[in-house]
Amino acid sequence: MSTETKDLSLLKHKSGIVSLGPDRAPARSMLRAVGLGDDDMEKPFVAVANLASDVTPCNVHLTRIAERAKEGLWDAQAVPFMFGTITISDGISMGTEGMKGSLVSREVIADSIETVCFTEGMDGLVVVAACDKNMPGAMMSMARLNIPSVFVYGGAILPGSYAGQDINIQDMYEAVGAFAKCQISIDELMDMERAACPGEGACSGMFTANTMASAIEAMGMSIPGAASIPAVDNRNLDVAHEAGKYIYSMLERGVKPRDIMTKDAFENAIRLVLSMGGSTNAVLHLLAMAREAEVDLTIEDFDRLSLETPYLTDLRPGGKYVMSDVDRSGGVQVVLKELLDAGLLHGDAVTINGKTIGENLEGVTTKPDEKVIYSVSNAKSSTGGLAILKGNLAPEGAVMKVTGTDHHEHEGPAKVYDGERAAFEAVTNGEIDHGDVLVIRYEGPKGGPGMQEMLAVTGAIMGAGLGESTLLITDGRFSGATRGPMIGHVAPEAAVGGPIGLIEEGDTISMDVGSRQLNVNISDEELESRRQKWQPRKSNYERGVLAKYAKLVSSASVGAVTS
Repeated sequence: MSTETKDLSLLKHKSGIVSLGPDRAPARSMLRAVGLGDDDMEKPFVAVANLASDVTPCNVHLTRIAERAKEGLWDAQAVPFMFGTITISDGISMGTEGMKGSLVSREVIADSIETVCFTEGMDGLVVVAACDKNMPGAMMSMARLNIPSVFVYGGAILPGSYAGQDINIQDMYEAVGAFAKCQISIDELMDMERAACPGEGACSGMFTANTMASAIEAMGMSIPGAASIPAVDNRNLDVAHEAGKYIYSMLERGVKPRDIMTKDAFENAIRLVLSMGGSTNAVLHLLAMAREAEVDLTIEDFDRLSLETPYLTDLRPGGKYVMSDVDRSGGVQVVLKELLDAGLLHGDAVTINGKTIGENLEGVTTKPDEKVIYSVSNAKSSTGGLAILKGNLAPEGAVMKVTGTDHHEHEGPAKVYDGERAAFEAVTNGEIDHGDVLVIRYEGPKGGPGMQEMLAVTGAIMGAGLGESTLLITDGRFSGATRGPMIGHVAPEAAVGGPIGLIEEGDTISMDVGSRQLNVNISDEELESRRQKWQPRKSNYERGVLAKYAKLVSSASVGAVTS
């Protein structure tokens, strides 16, 4: 790209107020102290939000990718400014009180990126991220700021190997349940522990991180073909360098995130998630992203699209394979091409490179291998991986991942637990019987607060051999690694008087995926009588970030946003 004859200052749509003119001499003094020269003051300023952190293998390697993004920006005649923001590890905090901070971190990430870019007058933004809440947090900030932006994914971890089989973090949580049932020994558990996570990268299955990376690629906000590249693969460095060229082009063309993050783009992202058996968390995150982009997306849109989107992959947690297998099979682009050719994508949706998604897919010649990725004509299922259930137990909706389980109908007695830990102990202590319905409540956005994930208890259920004979419902949420008949995001939540807070021990609960129904089998009069007696609980936290979050957060049915 030739920039010698261009007036780069014309691309300083925001940063001119920081670095141009005699009155900005004090600011330029500060900028010179961090290494800028005379020519740099005339160039566009681009933030590089680096979510590197030693607290999780998902993010431990991101600085080298962020540094490469900086090099790409310098080469594109832009000035990069790298800063850090937080990440937390769901895999480490899962099953502890700390897990309540996970969804909260999404808001903190979005707020922090927005704060730096707004305050420092950044013209553009590159975010380098990997763990679950990194990606929606990044996209929420991009939509709010509406400055030219590119998302760069750090990539997924490779699977571990144990007893000749690939394993990952999902297997560890299920192994805990198996150990509790004396199905494996402590030595076997420890040997698996040492093998499951062999290095850097986000969790390997079609869990939340890979789900969101794939969705962002389908939305057109990341470089085509990047979502499936493993963390240890140096192609990630090439992608990061390319981000500079993309940002420069967007600055020239005046293209901003909301030009790309349209309703059609969100529908493309949802289709991709549904076709790949993606995480239930995608519902929360895409709703939150849409709100920030001022796009009219509702929870009903997910079910509408699921009913007409085929399921095209065999990925964990419900299948056999992981993201590195998708990469070897041609990547997310192969799935997108299948959907496009079947008329299931908005092919004219624009992307960060100035082309439509249809144009980006013209060069994709790799065909589905019918093992990791299936063709539409040979789909694993004619409908997508998620279902939105409603009924007297979930008037605003509840979310169920229907891939990886054939348990689509259930009726049984409720066993009620006010909190995840009590339910986990009930499972590991053998208190749950085949046919039971575990109800975990007061774990919603306000009630937890933070809507913690339930991989510890769902893993224990699967490990205990109860996965196809019991049902779990909660106003909390699940890890992307969860499988089996688990229903989350029940709304309204118990903490605001939702029906899930009115269930009593022994009530009969029925679920039917086919009719999209989730009900407690009591009369309307009895439900109303219980509602009149219900009293709100005192918040679990009176101070700090969780207390603030509980006061501001909205229903899961609209994305659990705090704006």
